[in-house]
Amino acid sequence: MLGFFLWSVVSSVFSYAPDISLDKLRGVSLFLIFYFVYGNLRTKRAARFLAFALVFSAMFAVVWMPLERIIGRGVAIYDFRGSAFDQIGLQEGDVILQINGKKVGSLEDVRRRIFENPSEPQFKAQIYRADAYTLVDISRERIKPAERAEEALGIGRWTRSHNWRAAGFYGHFTTFAEALQLIISLTFGLFIAVISKQKFFARNKEKEESAAENQKPKTKNHYPKAQILFGICLAGMAFALLLTATRASQLAFLISAVVIVLLNGSRRIILGLAVLILPLALVGLIFLQQSRRVGFFDPNDNSTTWRQTVYREGCNLWTSSPRNFLLGVGMDSIKRYSKDWHLFDDGRLPIGHFHSTPLQLGVERGLPALILWLLILGIYARTLWRGSKVESRESGVESLDVEIPNSKIQNPKSLDWQSRGIILGCLGGAVGFFTSGLVHYNLGDGEVAMVFYILMGIGVFVCGLKGETGASASAA
Repeated sequence: MLGFFLWSVVSSVFSYAPDISLDKLRGVSLFLIFYFVYGNLRTKRAARFLAFALVFSAMFAVVWMPLERIIGRGVAIYDFRGSAFDQIGLQEGDVILQINGKKVGSLEDVRRRIFENPSEPQFKAQIYRADAYTLVDISRERIKPAERAEEALGIGRWTRSHNWRAAGFYGHFTTFAEALQLIISLTFGLFIAVISKQKFFARNKEKEESAAENQKPKTKNHYPKAQILFGICLAGMAFALLLTATRASQLAFLISAVVIVLLNGSRRIILGLAVLILPLALVGLIFLQQSRRVGFFDPNDNSTTWRQTVYREGCNLWTSSPRNFLLGVGMDSIKRYSKDWHLFDDGRLPIGHFHSTPLQLGVERGLPALILWLLILGIYARTLWRGSKVESRESGVESLDVEIPNSKIQNPKSLDWQSRGIILGCLGGAVGFFTSGLVHYNLGDGEVAMVFYILMGIGVFVCGLKGETGASASAA
């Protein structure tokens, strides 16, 4: 990880826009979160607390989203009558969210906000349509003098909007979906681990344990509550992920869930997941078509054609010279030189990024950075894979926090269900993070990267790799 950071420094120094690229190193330094988390955890109980805190804190956004939908937001406008909003190209059902940076909830609010600063000749309106938030300048002279707001604004009908892509408490739905994908994978891993302790869902090896071990009252009393709690959290997060209408994150979680279930090894759970996938996929497709009016793999979707364009342009820029291929063009240098490099359909598309973590790393930081990042993910996944192979046992929580002086290894030959669930969830989340990163630049999203590195610290710690096995953890 240090090598990845240092190569990013080298790439930034040789960037086409070094002032911009060096400033972006602040985001790259988020990898230190892994060392902070891993270095400050002392017991498995602390690791479980941190993992559970991630799960339950995410539930605040999950609970808020349906309430927000019921309340509604902004002003969805219909029946234009030559209004100022009609003249700037608005369509039926577009939503006015803010006027001059202040939220509005009715047409009267819109008119009042427009005339709060009468000395200004124009006002700014934030408009939401489908996936886009747009700021437009409108001349105040276009607002008619009238007693009623409907007549003044030239809008015949309006309602509160109840249809948008959920963003939780984040600024963007993709950020929320990517962070949620990581946390829901952790939740799913914990849920699978706890229900596997039930005799009906237990793995084959666990079924062969003695009846006395399986009937310990201390552990048995904890499971129903944990199953219900994580089941509720899982259902809520799945619903929230559906409301984001973000296809890549949804597919990433589906792949993550399959990996978790296969690693767990219970045939009944594998069969149950197979039965659930088809109806859930159908519900997701129906919701996606209604909310975004696109299919899951839709070649006519604007976001799909946009990605195809920037993928092609990114590959061409990266391979255009040996210098670009080795060192990259520098982080965010495309914001200064996109016109010179004829990117984003020669300026006809909004300037952004290449919508792919591997491609973005290759173009901006060169081939060595891409190889180092893939090595980091590979070592991390191997660490979790090995940790998941440790046989779980059904024992009391108190007996697991056995400290070894000057070491973090805690009885590495067996796992409680919480630790096993954390390892499964972190591994599933890592697989999902890589999957969605093929079409999202999720590593460049600071909030998402922070969640990923927190889970990496927890996951590697729970695997117990320090002290005698510290080399493996250090390699990650």
